Amino acid sequence: MKVIYHEDFNQEYCGDPAAASGRIEAVVDVIRDRVTFVEAIPADKEDIAAVHSERHISYVAGAGLYDIAALAAGGAIQAAMTGLKEPCFALIRPPGHHASFDNSWGFCFFNNMAIAIQKLRQDGMIEKAIVLDIDLHFGDGTVNLLGGTGFVTLYNPSSSSGGEYLKKVEENLFSEEVDIIGISAGFDNHVEDWGGLLSTSDYTEIGRMVRKASQKNKGGYFAILEGGYNHRVLGQNVMALLEGMEMD
Repeated sequence: MKVIYHEDFNQEYCGDPAAASGRIEAVVDVIRDRVTFVEAIPADKEDIAAVHSERHISYVAGAGLYDIAALAAGGAIQAAMTGLKEPCFALIRPPGHHASFDNSWGFCFFNNMAIAIQKLRQDGMIEKAIVLDIDLHFGDGTVNLLGGTGFVTLYNPSSSSGGEYLKKVEENLFSEEVDIIGISAGFDNHVEDWGGLLSTSDYTEIGRMVRKASQKNKGGYFAILEGGYNHRVLGQNVMALLEGMEMD
C-alpha cells in the first residue's frame, strides 16, 4: 500500500502531544517494510482557502506553522486522490479534525480531511463521500466544514464497548452508496491509549469494513492520521488498519 509521508513530519513543530518526538518514527519503524512511501507535497494555498478563512490562514502562518500544516494538508489530498484508484494512508501531522473555517484547537491547524474532500469535489472527481472519524474525540471541525455541504455524510461513532462500536461503524458504512470513504484515523481510543476502548485487531476490522463497503460501492477509500499518543502501540495500530484496508 502507498503511504504518503515526509521526513519533515518527524520534527517537533510545537509543544503539543501530536508533535512529540518519536511519534511518527514509531509508525515508520513498524510499517516501513510493508508499504511504499510517497513523498508528501504541500497543498496549494487556494485549496486551503477553499475551507479556511484568510484570517485563519494568516494566524497559522504567524505562528510559524504554515509550512508543516500545508504539507500535512497536501499529503491528505494526495492520499484522497490515490484512494480513488487504490487504498492509501497519509502518515501526516499536524492532525486536522478540530480545525474549522476561522479557528482551530486540539493540536490541529488546517483541516486535512476537509481540504482533501473539498478538493476532490471541486475538481469533479466525486459526487458523494463518507468521512468516518474513529478518533477518540469528536471531529467538530470536519462537521463544521463539511456537515452542511450536502454531499458528505459524517460518522463519529461512540460506544462504551468495542463490539457495539464496530457494529455502529458497519451499519453506517453500508447505509448508502458513495464515491469515496475517508477515514480520520485517530488511534487514541485504543485500550492502551487515552480512550481505553478498542483493541489492535479492532482497527483491522474497521479497515476491512471500509474496504468491503468501498468494493460494494465500486468506490475509493483512504485514511489520514489524526490522534494516537502511546508511541509503544501506535505503529502496530496503524499497521492493523492498513492490513484491513489492503485489497484482496
